[in-house]
Amino acid sequence: MMFDPMYFIFLLPGLALSLWASFRTKSAFNKYSKVRSARGLTGAEAAREMLDREGLHDVKITRSHGFLSDHYNPATKSLGLSESVYQSNSIAAIGVATHEAGHAIQHAREYKPLWLRSMLVPTANIGSSLGYIVMLVGLMFAGMQVFMIGVALFSMVIVFQLVTLPVEFDATARAKKLVLAYGIITSHEREGMDRVLNAAALTYVAAAVSSLLTLMYFLMRAGLLGGRDD
Repeated sequence: MMFDPMYFIFLLPGLALSLWASFRTKSAFNKYSKVRSARGLTGAEAAREMLDREGLHDVKITRSHGFLSDHYNPATKSLGLSESVYQSNSIAAIGVATHEAGHAIQHAREYKPLWLRSMLVPTANIGSSLGYIVMLVGLMFAGMQVFMIGVALFSMVIVFQLVTLPVEFDATARAKKLVLAYGIITSHEREGMDRVLNAAALTYVAAAVSSLLTLMYFLMRAGLLGGRDD
């Protein structure tokens, strides 16, 4: 069970997609981080302009540590930008920064999927730390009842990841629209921004696919998808 080759066969498509998404994201970001925007706005300045034009003057913009650690925190109404985004005037930095500003706009406009994702965070955290282990213990020692508890826990991770997809896609769509509407970048420059954000969106798809394949593997091992645990 611990060294079941079938596990790696199940996970191979998700792993391949994850590696491809990661490669595309880093490649696009590295390429367009060297392309300066015509207006010369930094990521922080672009996000600030977009937020201000949307009337969100109360959203703070701060620096965060780590490569592409950019995020929006609804609880504190703060937008954290990594160093490579905060102070850079590249197309890549503006794309990432305005995408995060898109989340702040979602919050202000009461975008329902964002609210749902925030509500799912505690259960998703529990599921990600315990779901896999409980399913494994259920299969090996404790029986079907414990296994199904593990399935329920791990399923919360998948639900969270599926809800995350429209949240991320919508934030990207808002950013793509508003950077042009507010003259933050030109239509030609947005081609590079699109490549960065589209590649980043693929990482969320890859994560969801990997989790679904993991769940399918365990269900197969339990005999619920035609397989059997022997």
